This record gives sequence, C-alpha cells and structure tokens, in this order.
Amino acid sequence: MTLHIPTPCIESHALGQASGRRVWLKLENLQPPGSFKIRGIGAACEEHARRGKRRFVSSSGGNAGIAVAYAGRRLGIPVTVVVPETTTERARALIRAEQAELIVHGKAWHEANALAQSLLGENDAFLHPFDDPLLWQGHASLVDEVAQAGIRPDVVVLSVGGGGLYAGVVEGLRRNGWNDVPVIAVETLGADAFAQSLAQGYRVELAAITSIATSLAAKQVCAQAFALAQQHATRSATVSDLAAVSACGRFLDDHRMLVEPACGASLALGYGHADALGDAENVLIIVCGGVTATVDQLRQWRQELSEEA
Repeated sequence: MTLHIPTPCIESHALGQASGRRVWLKLENLQPPGSFKIRGIGAACEEHARRGKRRFVSSSGGNAGIAVAYAGRRLGIPVTVVVPETTTERARALIRAEQAELIVHGKAWHEANALAQSLLGENDAFLHPFDDPLLWQGHASLVDEVAQAGIRPDVVVLSVGGGGLYAGVVEGLRRNGWNDVPVIAVETLGADAFAQSLAQGYRVELAAITSIATSLAAKQVCAQAFALAQQHATRSATVSDLAAVSACGRFLDDHRMLVEPACGASLALGYGHADALGDAENVLIIVCGGVTATVDQLRQWRQELSEEA
C-alpha cells in the first residue's frame, strides 16, 4: 500500500486548442491531500516509520505540510508542522484538520525551516518539503504512470519552487529511458530563483519572494535540481502572477478543478505562452495541484492584479 494514488493522465481539448498542440495533463491535484507532494513525502514517511521514528517534523509553505500531516494521520504517527506567516489561513486549517500540531513562525519559509530543525529529538524524523532523495524517488513514480499509460511526451512542463518535483521528474524520465525528453521549468516572476540560477550559472538566492504563488516561495532551489539542470535538457520560463491566476480561472472553467497559482504558472504556458513550448507537438503538463487557495481568493487576486496591470 502507498499513501499516494495513481492519477489520471488525460488529454485536454481546451489547452490543445489554446496552444495548437496535443496537451496531456497529469492530474496530481487529485491526490488525497491535493498535490503531488504526497508521492515523495508519503514514501519518506513510510520509510521513517519502518525505521521506528515516533514523530514527524516538517517545515512548509502549505502543501508539503498538508501532505506530512495526512501521512502521519494515516500512519498513526504525531506530526508537527512549522509554517511561515505567509501561509494562507486555508492551508493552516487543512494542516490542523489532519490532526497535526501547527506552529506559525517567521516571515518566510527559511525561518520556519530553521525553527523546525531546532525541534528535532532523537526519535523524530524531519520531512524536508523538497530537498531529500526519498522525495525525488517518490515523485518519479508519476512519470512511471505516464509511461505505463503509453504516452510519450515531446516535453514535460512543470512548476518549480524548491526543485523537488523537477528532481523527481528528471529521475522518472531517466529510469524510463526518456533521457531525451526535455523539461520546461516554470516560475512566477518574484519567485524565479531557478530561472535566475540557470541564467547566472550558479544557485541564486533571492533577496525576497514577491510573488503571490507562495508554494513556489523557496529563495533558492536545492543543489540537486541545479545539478540536474546541467545534465538534462532543461529550459526555464517565467510568467506573471496575473497570468498564473488567470490560468487557474480558465482551468476551473475548462476542467472543473481548482488549483493554486503555483500550478497555474505551468498551465499558463498552454493558455497564453505557447511560444515557450517550442516545436513540441505532444506536451505533458504536470498539474501539481495545491489546495491553499480558494475561488474567492483567486477572484480577489485577479481583480487586484488586473488593476495593477
């Protein structure tokens, strides 16, 4: 038994029409906690449980913490999650609903992470939200499912925050013999540490996160993600917060599913930035999900961002 579920990979007629390509959607938003995070985090939690750990401690901007809390509840192991002040009230409520202890600390994730690390005892396991080989191995399973479905994309589009999903997808491509399938890593402006790192040739640390896509709010990508980008064909793309939020709205209308702006960043490439897809005909978009935004919040963001624009 695994804590994640196999998710559908469907063809999107709406995104196909918008982009002029065949677009496949790997629907990780359908995972029980609402995002792809449970693949890697679930695998890591199960491994730590086998090793006899008695508490899970995590730091998170939202979705990783929800996944750890869900895993802990399923495994019968107590969970403590530390989130920064930027984490939405909805994300906080969802973590508490999974019966986890929630601590709010710091203005950004790195401050919450430092506190979480300081709480660790001898019998505790730390669940990093993106920088852990156990996570990458778990996330790679979503590529296994795409391969098993008989779909071979020309390119994979995914959102990047700390780089955990990217590292897992590249691992999945490799183990399925798809080393030649490039990845387009998408970020919102103001949370674009990966794009800046690829442009500069070293891991850039952002001075601050100014994007509303708080699930992408790692000030620096993990070393593994940057190293893989030197080995695997990887292109970077950035979109505005307004483009990401607008894509969430169109996706809700087209597919009747709500995702947050961090996921909308990738969808935005299909809806309005198709030139970034190059000459790819078969496009796989990882719908990474995210449950920290509501319809009302998306509507409010869109209005405010439209007024600013």
